[in-house]
Amino acid sequence: MASTDTARVALVTGASRGIGRAIALGLAERGYDLVVNDISRQSEALASLVREIEAGGRRALALYADVSSKAEVTAMVGAAIAWAGHVEAVVNNAGILITSPVETLDEGVWDAVMDVNAKGSFLVIQALLPHMRARRYGRIVNIASIGGKQGAPEQAHYSASKAAIMGFTRVLAQEVGAEGITANCVCPGIILTDMGRTNLEDPAIKARWTANTAMRRIGAPEDVVGPVAFFASDDAGFVTGQTLNVDGGIVFD
Repeated sequence: MASTDTARVALVTGASRGIGRAIALGLAERGYDLVVNDISRQSEALASLVREIEAGGRRALALYADVSSKAEVTAMVGAAIAWAGHVEAVVNNAGILITSPVETLDEGVWDAVMDVNAKGSFLVIQALLPHMRARRYGRIVNIASIGGKQGAPEQAHYSASKAAIMGFTRVLAQEVGAEGITANCVCPGIILTDMGRTNLEDPAIKARWTANTAMRRIGAPEDVVGPVAFFASDDAGFVTGQTLNVDGGIVFD
């Protein structure tokens, strides 16, 4: 079902579960049509998300692509534009985490995490920018992590990739701001997702993180939606190059 030209359209990568799924549903509730992405065609999760968005009265399109592949990203963005005619907002949420101490960290694992988390955001934005520039409007929201600010043991590659996203966002904001395009970054804290569930199932780890959070609770994916929706909206039209912690009070800067 093709999107109407009057509806705003958002592309959310890594949308099949967790934070990405919550963001896609939240933007749909705020009136966006959605292009939702994930890498695996084997999962029913993305098709289920499309059905849920459509049941709420918005249009949605599922596109499967590996964001670390330039060819696949180019094809995905082309399909999104063909379906909708335009994409006003993009949320680069796709990411992976594979823990390992630095001393034994495999080079291939380092590359895989950097390719998805950092290069993936770059490739998606690079493919979308000509379309946003043509309309002189765009909202770019990159999902980083507080791990990119303070680091975490056995997550050197993950923390490095998220720090790279923050630096990339600041440069991007300076390059495209004069054309009506904003670029901002959201840094979630400890959020109960499939990625973080294993550690949080350990009562001691969960208690430590809860105690280190000013609000004394673990975050939910829905906690990230409002800040992302703000950056994607006209209300944030004069806000760019910013990084917002959504962590319940762990990192104060």
